[in-house]
Amino acid sequence: MNIINEIALVLSEATGLTTDLLKGFIEIPADSANGDYAFPCFKLAKELRKAPPVIAAEISEKIKRPDFISEIKVVGAYINFFTDKAFYAENVLKNIIENGGDYVLSEEGKGKTVVFDYSSPNIAKPFHIGHLRSTAIGNALYKIYSALGYKCVGINHLGDWGTQFGKLIVAYKKWGTKEAVEKDDIKELSRIYVKFHEEAEKDPTLEDEARAWLVKMQQGDEEALSLWKWFCDISMLEFNRIYNRLGVSFDSYAGESFYNDKMQAVVEQIRQKGLLKESNGAQIVDLEEYNMPPCLILRSDGGTLYPTRDISAAIYRKNTYDFDKCIYITALDQNLHFAQWFKVIELMGYDWAKELVHVPFGLVNLGKLGKLSTRHGNVILMEDILNTAVEKAKAIIEEKNPDLSGKNEISEMVGVGAVIFEDLYNSRIKNIEFDYEKMLSFDGETGPYAQYTHARACSVLRRANVDASFKNVDFSALTDEATIKVCKALSELPSKFSEAAAKNEPYIVTRQIIAICQAFNKFYNENNILGSEENTKNARLALTYCVKEAIKKGLETIGVGAPEEM
Repeated sequence: MNIINEIALVLSEATGLTTDLLKGFIEIPADSANGDYAFPCFKLAKELRKAPPVIAAEISEKIKRPDFISEIKVVGAYINFFTDKAFYAENVLKNIIENGGDYVLSEEGKGKTVVFDYSSPNIAKPFHIGHLRSTAIGNALYKIYSALGYKCVGINHLGDWGTQFGKLIVAYKKWGTKEAVEKDDIKELSRIYVKFHEEAEKDPTLEDEARAWLVKMQQGDEEALSLWKWFCDISMLEFNRIYNRLGVSFDSYAGESFYNDKMQAVVEQIRQKGLLKESNGAQIVDLEEYNMPPCLILRSDGGTLYPTRDISAAIYRKNTYDFDKCIYITALDQNLHFAQWFKVIELMGYDWAKELVHVPFGLVNLGKLGKLSTRHGNVILMEDILNTAVEKAKAIIEEKNPDLSGKNEISEMVGVGAVIFEDLYNSRIKNIEFDYEKMLSFDGETGPYAQYTHARACSVLRRANVDASFKNVDFSALTDEATIKVCKALSELPSKFSEAAAKNEPYIVTRQIIAICQAFNKFYNENNILGSEENTKNARLALTYCVKEAIKKGLETIGVGAPEEM
């Protein structure tokens, strides 16, 4: 039984309003003293032209209380519904027992396609901590939307074209060797790239040489394109190594270069719409009417710019995937860039411009390390971050459980998971402070805490040697307050997936995982599971199994592993 649907049906009979409308109003109170479900009457005040408390009192008098509701109370403008505790526990847990972690899945997005543009590192530059947020947030949103039944397309719009390649070719020819690049791969490319900028400050003609090599690339010069392809291949080896550790994959790696032969037609289309204007030799779309600076489409030398490529990519994606929504996960400081070219798409006459969504996020706070700059070599490599987190996780595990088998694999899961979880725990718009000690703590609202709770549930079930079918469970044994709070936390997880997608906020799922963990650990401390009477033990084991399944599904959805031992 879907209790919210049933309550909406009862309310519909009492009010004459549709169940779909009423269902959207029903809440789950934070304090169980206010009921298991609540119906706020504020939203009916305008339509019924009465004070909300009056509406609540009148509706409650007309409600025919169903058997699964033990009590109905009116408090102010709220109608609070108290379910029979044993019925409530059975209703929540049976659903999870039958479906496992997939109880969170829905068909909300059936028949709809969502494209995600995320991660998008620059070729020939190291994968650093600045790429973490787009990658982690994008991967989590991709999986959350997938759980809701959407067809998802993940695109890694690689920065694989542009002036930096002209600079890199100059740097390689002046200060690099094939042997050094083959030995140290992207680290050597980064070294000579930094060297170029150091030398260019003393000799500005190097910038002219770089532009000349870019022109050669654009004209199809064999040597220039051969070096470019080599740099791309080297970079992808490094990127894929990092993505494998993060558990991230993509459906498309079509980067900037993919649109080289598609931009001229798009520029011509913008011109035919009468949108292009000349400004100091460059071609722009004037957006003054919309309180924005002009959107640059072509440089004075005829070269394309980021907006040209992004507009071309959006048109290609709409034609290829026919998306219902295209989501771009990038830093907050790119807000204006997206607002500008979204507006150009709209002015071109595409009504699907409203389907383009920029999902911005705050930055990683590096403290004394300052701002990231690949030009000056001030980068914190993602691989170094992960290695350090894994080493610290392993040291903690060695101290707490030295006889644990598979320590290396579990340390990897815990260390990498801690980094991802920390990134996804707060609203994406907030800056995050990178703090190993905080993120690797086994106490508090962290990845290791959630993983340890999952491992604890696995340990209980392992020692009990239970049959996961739980066919003959006496749910009347599950009526204490701690147990009901676990059931409540479990029951809310599916709705958190919907809310997270609606707001493009993975933290909503991440925090619900912690809510389940906290409720279960309280239940664990207050209830003897394995030493209780048989009926009670089986019921508590059923609840433990459901917690395990929910935590595992939740963690996997945000890109974090769920070890069975720690």
